[in-house]
Amino acid sequence: MTDGELWERYRAWLYDAPGLGFRLDVSRMGLPADWIARMEPRLAAAFDAMERLEAGEVANPDENRMVGHYWLRAPDLAPTPDVAEQIRSTLGRVKAFAAAAHSGEVRPERSDRFEHALVVGIGGSALGPQFVADALGGASDRMTPHFIDNTDPDGIDRTLGGLRPVLDRVLTVVISKSGGTPETRNGMLEASACYEAQGLDFGRHAVAVTGEGSALDRQAADRGFLDRFPMWDWVGGRTSETSAVGLVPAALQGIDVDALLRGAAEMDAATRDRRAAKNPAALLALAWHHAGDGRGRRDMVVLPYKDRLALFSRYLQQLVMESLGKERDLDGNVVHQGIAVYGNKGSTDQHAYVQQLRDGVPNFFVTFVQVLRDRDGRGIDVDRGGITAGDYLHGFLLGTRKALHDNGRPSMTITVGDVDPRSVGMLIALYERAVGLYASMIGINAYHQPGVEAGKTAAASVLDLQRRLVEALARRGERGGTCSQLAEEAGDAGSVETAFHLLERLAANPGRNVARTAGASPFDAVYRARRA
Repeated sequence: MTDGELWERYRAWLYDAPGLGFRLDVSRMGLPADWIARMEPRLAAAFDAMERLEAGEVANPDENRMVGHYWLRAPDLAPTPDVAEQIRSTLGRVKAFAAAAHSGEVRPERSDRFEHALVVGIGGSALGPQFVADALGGASDRMTPHFIDNTDPDGIDRTLGGLRPVLDRVLTVVISKSGGTPETRNGMLEASACYEAQGLDFGRHAVAVTGEGSALDRQAADRGFLDRFPMWDWVGGRTSETSAVGLVPAALQGIDVDALLRGAAEMDAATRDRRAAKNPAALLALAWHHAGDGRGRRDMVVLPYKDRLALFSRYLQQLVMESLGKERDLDGNVVHQGIAVYGNKGSTDQHAYVQQLRDGVPNFFVTFVQVLRDRDGRGIDVDRGGITAGDYLHGFLLGTRKALHDNGRPSMTITVGDVDPRSVGMLIALYERAVGLYASMIGINAYHQPGVEAGKTAAASVLDLQRRLVEALARRGERGGTCSQLAEEAGDAGSVETAFHLLERLAANPGRNVARTAGASPFDAVYRARRA
């Protein structure tokens, strides 16, 4: 294809919204000229499904709940006045609490004001807040954000270790809808113990974002948390960034949450247009469908050429993969759907995996994210002719885009003017809508996650086996036993491999009081309970 033909394709396919400060170019995705017309019946059905969802139809049959994240930035669309009022009042409470924390009206036990915010959550209760904090944070932050987003003891120690010298000025935000999510509960218990070790009352340094009446809600009330904010059952974790889940940490950091919500609302309005060529979310969904034959046969590589968007691909991994990664379609047929997402940032990717993208397995499409504004001020020239560091970054983006196209690798490009609360809100809303439309087009439910629940159930059974192995070790005393013997005594001889892994890890941690004596092979090792 000649440069002139590429230019004409660009002009034909470009979505340009000057009012939004947003562009989407799908011209290099290889879409046939009649692709929109061919997909019109599926897309029309997807728009119908989206309208029913926004009107309050039950969309998650597993939990018999509505899916209403779009109402969060447009309360007037909520199905009842009560829901609309809950959204408005919660936003008001979030902003008021943040202002009180910034002014010192809400203050810690032994200091004048809070200076740090520790967010404890996982999945949708951490990925969105982390992305927004990194994208929009800086020297002007009112409170410095930190995160515990796993149950890794070493990771927890690293985070809390850095906060110990200033712990009397740290506000902890615990986020869990049910209050029973093990990773979040464990992080809260570890944080609470850290406060208590310094003679601080954890409740006087904590707020909760949780479901009304949940285990965490009750515990927060009993321990006198500074405040509690709601997580509604009609907001899923991966679409919760514009709820209190994302707004509480953002407001505490000092981010303009009204602008974030405004950007999301403006993108929502743009993506309700039933004309596909005038709807950026529909164009995304159509491009995904074409790239992967509607079966996810190509991975989505996200390459933002902006450091502030480095966490965007991690955020999208959950939103896209948890929404679209499904075994069965809406009719119960086994389909094994999904789109894998990974990414880095430009121009780091030039020195990482662009070599494979250009010359290796062609099992992907690239989404470039371009930010027009480089920095505050002009900056210095780094090369002759007035070339700046930002010019190099832009050159690498355009060069990589061309190199991929020249080798038949599809890509699209999103362009925003700057990374600010409004544009971040737009990006979040864009992909939420695109995921919903694409899911409808391929006939799956984007709003449940049975695979996640299966993993949680399996993990619970593993921990139950560990408890029984520890009891078996105590009963056997000095005799100890091999993994096979201990699994049998624990009443689960069929889980000997799991028992082996559990015993090996227990023996590797001195504080667990399990001794290991090597045998002729790893499987002949003998484990004994150490005396405390």
